[in-house]
Amino acid sequence: GLLRSDSIPEVGEDAAATVGMAETLSEEEQDELRKELAKVEEEIQTLSQVLAAKEKHLAEIKRKLGINSLQELRQNITKSWQDVTSTTAYKRTSETLSQAGQKASAAFSSVGSVITKKFEDVRNSPTFKSFEEKVENLKSKVGGSKPAGGDFGEVLNSAANASATETIAEQPEEETH
Repeated sequence: GLLRSDSIPEVGEDAAATVGMAETLSEEEQDELRKELAKVEEEIQTLSQVLAAKEKHLAEIKRKLGINSLQELRQNITKSWQDVTSTTAYKRTSETLSQAGQKASAAFSSVGSVITKKFEDVRNSPTFKSFEEKVENLKSKVGGSKPAGGDFGEVLNSAANASATETIAEQPEEETH
C-alpha cells in the first residue's frame, strides 16, 4: 500500500528519522505519496477558500439582520449560562448553597434572640436595677419637677440638661466676684 502503519515524523522531529523512513520506501511508493501529498494540500486549500467564502456570506447575513458582535456575545453568554444552569452539578450546588443560606439565616436569628434575651437578663439584674435607681434618684434631685420613670435614655438626657443648666447659672456668679 500507499499508506503504511509506520508513524510519519511530525514537523520539527529529527531530520535523520525522516531520511531513514524515506530510504525504506521504494521509488514507486515515494512517488505515490508525493502525489497524495499534493492532492491533500490542494483539498486543504480548496476547503480554506470555501470556508472563507462561507464566513464572508455569514458576515453579510448578520449585517443585513443587524446582528453585531456585541449582540452575538450576549447571545453566546446567555446560551452558555443556560447550559451551565441546566447541569446537575449547578443544581446540586445551588441547592446546597440555598440550604446553607437558610441555616445561616436561622443561626443569625437565634443569635439575635440570644442577645435580646441577654439584654433582658442584664436589665432585670439587681446590679442594673440598682444603677437605674441611682440614676432615678439623681434625676429627681437635679430635675425635681418631673415625675420619676421614663426610659434610661430620657433619664440620662434629663440629667445632662440639668447639669448643663446648673453650670450656666454658676458662671455669672463667678464673674461678679
